[in-house]
Amino acid sequence: MLEEKLKLLPENPGVYVMYDKDGAVIYVGKAKNLKNRVRQYFFNSVKTDKVMAMVENVADFSYIITKSEIDAFSLENNLIKKHKPKYNILLKDDKTYPYLKVNLKEDFPAFSVTRRIKKDGAKYFGPFMGGVSVKDVLELVQTTFSIRPCTMALKAKPQKPCLNYHIKRCLAPCAGLADKEEYRANVEKAIDFLNGNDKEPERILKEKMQQAAERQEFELAMNYRDKLRGLEKIWLKRITSLNSFLSADIFAYETDNIHSAVSVLVVRGGRMSGGRNFAVTDAAFSAGEALTEFLTRYYKQDAEIPAEIVLSAEIDAALAEKYFEEKFGANVSVLVPRQGVRKQLVDMAQINAREYLSRNIEKIRHKEDMTAQACRRLQGILGLSHYPRRMECYDISHISGVDKVGSMTVFIDGEADKSQYRRFKIRTVEGNNDFESLKEVLRRRLAKLGTEEEERFPKPDLIIIDGGKGQLSSVKEVFDDMGIEGIDLISLAKREEEIFTLFSREPVALEKSDYCLRMLQRIRDEAHRFAITFNRDLRNKRSLSSLLDEIPGIGKEKRRALMEKFKDINGILAADVQQLCTVEGIGRKRAEEIWQFFHKNAT
Repeated sequence: MLEEKLKLLPENPGVYVMYDKDGAVIYVGKAKNLKNRVRQYFFNSVKTDKVMAMVENVADFSYIITKSEIDAFSLENNLIKKHKPKYNILLKDDKTYPYLKVNLKEDFPAFSVTRRIKKDGAKYFGPFMGGVSVKDVLELVQTTFSIRPCTMALKAKPQKPCLNYHIKRCLAPCAGLADKEEYRANVEKAIDFLNGNDKEPERILKEKMQQAAERQEFELAMNYRDKLRGLEKIWLKRITSLNSFLSADIFAYETDNIHSAVSVLVVRGGRMSGGRNFAVTDAAFSAGEALTEFLTRYYKQDAEIPAEIVLSAEIDAALAEKYFEEKFGANVSVLVPRQGVRKQLVDMAQINAREYLSRNIEKIRHKEDMTAQACRRLQGILGLSHYPRRMECYDISHISGVDKVGSMTVFIDGEADKSQYRRFKIRTVEGNNDFESLKEVLRRRLAKLGTEEEERFPKPDLIIIDGGKGQLSSVKEVFDDMGIEGIDLISLAKREEEIFTLFSREPVALEKSDYCLRMLQRIRDEAHRFAITFNRDLRNKRSLSSLLDEIPGIGKEKRRALMEKFKDINGILAADVQQLCTVEGIGRKRAEEIWQFFHKNAT
């Protein structure tokens, strides 16, 4: 079958998709020439062990012809995000790094920390990673340039200045005491510093330290001294051979032909902002191919694209630059340096990647044992109909039948995919009835199969129920009523950690150290935690809402705004009057009344 399909491959650019024997997508690739590229996997070309491992699992393939190679580039990216193939590079850790943000459209702009870059006209500086504290940099900016530390909306009516004004750390625009031109000049100096100019902050801090010492405000003088020391740490990250305004990301790839790693170094304003290492799975033929795919995973929508992307291996730079221009509207130079400071940075990243791979190789193998390998073993141990790539686990939480909720957690190839977790409010069940609540949740979930929503809620391979034989039987009723087929169903009982299946009256008992059992425990515990957290959130919101009802003048809209801002009672108890004033519709007088109410009731 494969040989016949290989003969019919076109020579157009496009995307190819590899499937295993269960029909699961295991690899997605792009090609300038589909015929040459796909045939390369199955004929006598030199292949690495990881490519051969992928090919051994290929049972079928399909392809999509595109108008151009850049279209194939974009389509490949979208299909990888959709299917999450096991042999493509997937950055499962979705951690985002912090930036400093300032909106220059405001009369008196404030700097704040954010983890999301938006196209809102604001300026962003960062990312801050690898030992550089964004909070320390923010405090340095505020202290040095007397930038207001609060982000509250400034009212037309002047407010009473806070302590920061009296200790000369803020010009107090909230009190109408700041000169707009002077404040704007300070903001520009702060931006200049964040862009790489370190000299002005040193002069200002030394001057402020001297003045505070002369006034015998020694504690304040020591604070300025500490800020100078923080500035010295930033100086140490300066790369003297680089232009002070250079923005670049440096990538290096290392592999032992089975496992791979990528090291990323970040340079902003001529300074090293930090670095990060990734363990990656890939079936690329070369380092350049792996880095090309990594770049499409690394940069997401609304990401900050640097002026330069510096790589350790050759890629199609023109294609990559066009991709960044079309997808992000960014003018970026992609290069592989041969000498100079950029080559030194690439060498540094290469050493980091090599050391990370050698240091973590056993950890990577251990992770595979606990995830994908555990899934394969579980299929054999429990006699599952197919490999349990997508597993979903369900749990119910309530207190005496009140605030009943359900949770759905999702593991892909044995690893949590938190972006696909879902929560359910129980709608139809009265009182304390876990079985009926569980059945309601499963009916609502399974009703999405075969509809347009299956795109967002793909069909699971295995459903796991937190409970014993009774819970399993009740969910089996739902399967039978709805005619559900092709999904395996098991339950995991807490007391003895026994696994119940539909094929035997006797439970399956695995050793406590068995990776299969540990994987099931992880997804079960995640479902339990997720359900309890949702239940607690509902109770907190209900308690906060009922308390807000007792405050005169707090109507529906103000109550909603307060709940969105502070989430629960602990949040509102921790808020001061100024923070309460930042809520839409809450003025100074009302904020003081709210503060008095909660602190009176908290004592």
